[in-house]
Amino acid sequence: MSRGIVLSLCDRTGVMVQPWLEAGYECWIVDTQHPDGIWPEGCLTRVGCDVRALERHDGFSRLERAMVFAFPPCTNLSVSGARWFEDKGLEALHDSLGLVIACKRICEASGAPWMLENPVGMLSSYWRKPDYTFQPWQYGDTYTKKTCLWTGGGFVMPPAWHRTKPDGTTPTIHLMPPSADRGDKRSVTPAGFARAVFDANHQGRREHPTEVFAVDPTEGSDNRRSTRV
Repeated sequence: MSRGIVLSLCDRTGVMVQPWLEAGYECWIVDTQHPDGIWPEGCLTRVGCDVRALERHDGFSRLERAMVFAFPPCTNLSVSGARWFEDKGLEALHDSLGLVIACKRICEASGAPWMLENPVGMLSSYWRKPDYTFQPWQYGDTYTKKTCLWTGGGFVMPPAWHRTKPDGTTPTIHLMPPSADRGDKRSVTPAGFARAVFDANHQGRREHPTEVFAVDPTEGSDNRRSTRV
């Protein structure tokens, strides 16, 4: 019996689905930077298209899903780019919000646990406050980048591996020099977090509640509330 696919939207690297692949799940990663079309390779299928086109594909809508992740581009939404908002204009904002809305609809219609990720930015105003925030160093990747998560469908936030910042943690992401692929490098999912999400959410784990320290989205990364999930 199929466990359903793990679907990851606006995902160029596949880092988020790697633990699921290793566990034998069929995974689809969708991004405009993949070659146009559907490209299966073992358990991993790369889909080269805009997620808004994916919504209109009848065959796609019939696929059962085990988990859905979404990483809509943050270029026109994050506070780190706020100084350029005026120059980008309303068209850029409209396009970015359209991608978020498409990802949100796919997530909510999936019937599966889901997670939509974006850095601190305008989604808190245009949508709602995030359910969680995290720092990569909390899951073993020694750099800082406060990241927001909007979740649903029974998604389980994994407990942090570290409650205090490990020695050697640096603001690597913020110090990256300008380059053609800077945006791609800044958006790569922390591998430790991807592993922690798998450990908390793969089939057979969701029945067993875990105490997690969920970051209060209105506060800094050291303010947590203990929650049973």
